[in-house]
Amino acid sequence: MPLPTKTLSGFTPYSHLAARLADVFAIFGGGFLAYHVRFGSLVDMVERYQWMILSGTLLGLIIFSACGVYRSWRGAVRVGLVVRIAHAFAILSGTIFTYLYFTKTGTEFSRLWLFFWLVISFVLSVSIRTLAYPVLNRLRSKGKNRKSVVLVGDYEPCATALRNIRREPSAGFDVIKVRLMDAVGCENLKIADCQTFDPENDSSLQADEIWICFSLSRGSVVESVMKCFRHSTANIRYLPDMQGLRLLNHDISSVAGLYMIDMSCSPLGGWARFLKAMEDKVIALSIILFVSPLLLAVSLAVKMTSPGPVFYRQERMSWNGRAFKMLKFRTMHQDHEQKNLVWGEAASKPMTPIGNWLRRSSLDELPQFINVLKGDMSIVGPRPERVVFVEKFKDEIHGYMQKHMMKAGITGWAQIHGWRGDTDLNKRIEYDLWYIDNWSVWLDLKVIFLTIWRGFFHDNAE
Repeated sequence: MPLPTKTLSGFTPYSHLAARLADVFAIFGGGFLAYHVRFGSLVDMVERYQWMILSGTLLGLIIFSACGVYRSWRGAVRVGLVVRIAHAFAILSGTIFTYLYFTKTGTEFSRLWLFFWLVISFVLSVSIRTLAYPVLNRLRSKGKNRKSVVLVGDYEPCATALRNIRREPSAGFDVIKVRLMDAVGCENLKIADCQTFDPENDSSLQADEIWICFSLSRGSVVESVMKCFRHSTANIRYLPDMQGLRLLNHDISSVAGLYMIDMSCSPLGGWARFLKAMEDKVIALSIILFVSPLLLAVSLAVKMTSPGPVFYRQERMSWNGRAFKMLKFRTMHQDHEQKNLVWGEAASKPMTPIGNWLRRSSLDELPQFINVLKGDMSIVGPRPERVVFVEKFKDEIHGYMQKHMMKAGITGWAQIHGWRGDTDLNKRIEYDLWYIDNWSVWLDLKVIFLTIWRGFFHDNAE
């Protein structure tokens, strides 16, 4: 499995810096241009508008990065990129309007100016990229800013690297030679200069880049090949073949001066963790305030239709394997599960008079927004499982424990695709791990929207 595109094609930080500068210009400049459009002049511009533009620009850079907007400039403006930029601006808009609402400062700013600011900034952001990409690609097509590459290693990882480079010609790399440890397979690579690696004669290979392609198990061979190129002035990079490994958020990290390959890591670090927490707190608090009459009505209904407590507390596992007490409105008779602990089989469990309806409508899940405010859960994430069943499933289902690299959620990628309740656990884990590997604020908002759009009622409700 090749390293992620951002590592393969984004060796230089300048493209990322250029993209960020473009967005700074788009948001910052868009704010002033919108002010001129709205009020006719920048003379005597009100100071609070200047502070809003500055704050919006800084916030935009954080949100854009979390939404995955920044990629290598060695590419083109495609629909996917425009959609990502639009989503980032939607989140930026929502954050600004939420701030204005809760601080009661919305009346201090022109709504028309806010609209012009966000629209103009979006148009500028897309337009700059639309103009920049063709210029850069044209330069590379003429041989400008391209790098020659020599691949050295085993057939499979070299073939993977060659295939990826050919698939993305705008990345700016040209494979000029391939040196295999075993020349068998050269004819399949369809490259003129492909031979068996010769340590004596190949140590002086001339190229901008030398990529060493071996599996992780071939560490001793990598060391000997590196030794052969000890006098080379080319950039030497190691592309480990990790085919068959379950990788999550794989990347390259530098920790305490040590370079590491991130093979299975949580996406929640630094600003991403902060954004996820803010998203959870704002949405959870808003929903609790909005549905508080419904919470009261359901609480009274549960209390009046069966003896016992209103809430059902169950020990479940969340982020980093930490157990917590998950809240639900009680749907079964008191103490039933303490006597009959069985996974699934929801249809056979004795329900209270309104229990079945609460489950099918997912209203029994509403108290979990309290768990979100406490920090035990997230709005979106893999559904948590009872600790006793985690011990059972972790040895039966490949990758099961990796779902705990993120906070458990009220809804999730698996749930909106119908994998909930008594459905196939292997499929559910597959969707959970895809969510973790592709997490972004936009993906969370998409899951929330689809949860509402597709309705809460479901035959497989947990």
